[in-house]
Amino acid sequence: MSNFAPRLSVIMVTYNNEADLKPTFKALRQNVTLRPMEIILIDNHSGDATQSLIRTFAQQESSKNVHILFRFNKKNKGFTHAVNQGLRHAAGDFILFLNPDVQLLENSVERMAEFLGIHPDMGIVAPQLLSPNGSVQPSCRHFPRRRDVLFELTGLSRIFPKSKRFNYWKMGYFSHKRTRHVDQPQGACLMTRRETAVSVGPWDERFFLFFSDVDWCRRVKRSHRKIYFYPEARAIHKKGSSVYRHRIKSLYFSHRDFIRYFWKYYPKVRHWPANAAMSILLTLAGSVRVGIAGPGTLFHWNKSRNTN
Repeated sequence: MSNFAPRLSVIMVTYNNEADLKPTFKALRQNVTLRPMEIILIDNHSGDATQSLIRTFAQQESSKNVHILFRFNKKNKGFTHAVNQGLRHAAGDFILFLNPDVQLLENSVERMAEFLGIHPDMGIVAPQLLSPNGSVQPSCRHFPRRRDVLFELTGLSRIFPKSKRFNYWKMGYFSHKRTRHVDQPQGACLMTRRETAVSVGPWDERFFLFFSDVDWCRRVKRSHRKIYFYPEARAIHKKGSSVYRHRIKSLYFSHRDFIRYFWKYYPKVRHWPANAAMSILLTLAGSVRVGIAGPGTLFHWNKSRNTN
């Protein structure tokens, strides 16, 4: 093990993903040819057959050029904590953050690695995400501003979906069909260099589940590295399957982490009144949605992190 020098480290965090893992593992096995490769699987105390599937995958697929490491946490300390556990083990030249409901398509990993390799100023590259029916998923956003919360809550972002003013945050004007520089691709599938991960540092564990990817992308950009959306690489994304199975908990963390995001990036005293107002609005919005629709509702516009 000490002499193993992987080109690629795949970090995947699981939590009750029994229904997702078989096609994801199959895609890793069949569609990723970059070797040597290590796959690091961190499970957050799943209660279904997820851990059994991980053990089977490790037994069947481990080889001289593919090392599979797994850790089963005795307590769920959050998605972000588990990502950092994976990062501490990652030794590859390239690191791929991959959600368990994402199926990589042929040559996507190799294309992302090649794209990173020819752009030394790039910190992150993300593929085009497709729904299971083949339609393109909007997956890129600008960093959120407090006014974007108002545009969402008042419905202006939906009334004017292609407006660069009212739907700026979710980039409703972008087709997701061409390569471009972006602020924040969805964290379901992100590739970076190991040197970038080391330089920028671990993900911020104050964000339990959501917005840790947004925060990390923001820190990558602050380090003067670029982030690109690259549709020549593609992956199928089932979009939040684990989140939808734990809606109330996800709703709570999405709002709480959004509030923490604003307080982190607007820390000065002069921002406190606006931050407090946003905190109240987000808390009320979440309470109303749960109260009206019950446990079947997820705060759909605030799914920045995704599937665990």
